[in-house]
Amino acid sequence: MRTTRPLLLLIACLALLPACLPRGDPSRPIPYTLHPAAGGDAKRLVVVLPGRADDVDALRDSGMVAAIQGAWPDADVVLAGLAIGFYLEGRAPERLRDEIVAPMRARGYDAIWLAGASMGGMGAVLYDLRYPGEADGLVLLAPYLGDRPILDEITAAGGVAAWEPGPRPAMASRSTVQRDLWRQVRSWTREPERAAGVWVAYGDRDRLRGAIPLLAPVLPPDQLLVRPGGHDWDVWSAATAEVLLAADAKAGRQPRAPTASP
Repeated sequence: MRTTRPLLLLIACLALLPACLPRGDPSRPIPYTLHPAAGGDAKRLVVVLPGRADDVDALRDSGMVAAIQGAWPDADVVLAGLAIGFYLEGRAPERLRDEIVAPMRARGYDAIWLAGASMGGMGAVLYDLRYPGEADGLVLLAPYLGDRPILDEITAAGGVAAWEPGPRPAMASRSTVQRDLWRQVRSWTREPERAAGVWVAYGDRDRLRGAIPLLAPVLPPDQLLVRPGGHDWDVWSAATAEVLLAADAKAGRQPRAPTASP
């Protein structure tokens, strides 16, 4: 079922868009860089989605590649420049799948995870909304999940499991995409096997932490990490490494030693 609409995403993202931030060029393919695992024996792939202030160069400087491959030496890493212009075009999940995830999946990886920070966390949830269960795991780093009115509404309902989002309106509005994000979170309460693949990490001073108390009950308790810090990559890259190590431990996978570069 198609769940994202161009106007819906346009309205939702316009409010997030200072003019000086990277917009991307949706008339061109999504820019990305591939960082292979040492030794070239990758079994897994992690696709990193940017926050609204990030481009591929910023992701390269974020420490995410080293963090991911320090935890998962058998992982290739893609840094995807899915900037806000692609969301404004209204086809960000579809283009991410068609231009990056599907071609990478054809390489034969055992698993593909999405790791998204802030706006990128929203993008990862939208991807799961559009393509339920296609990503083997989601790492949501201080994800943007909506503004205070929707959070207050869900709180008043007694939490996301009890909240009723109502029918989708014929006319899209900014609140529609926020409801769709929480519809997807709500679906995880009904399919705990899918919530088992969702991990959340954020800083204890993060400006988007207000959504976390509503998200936390949906997840297994050990899949929510809070660390000292704010809304930045210093928190997120270190937390991502912790998440991936914890995910392997929970799955009973033995950690692999990094392969020495030739």
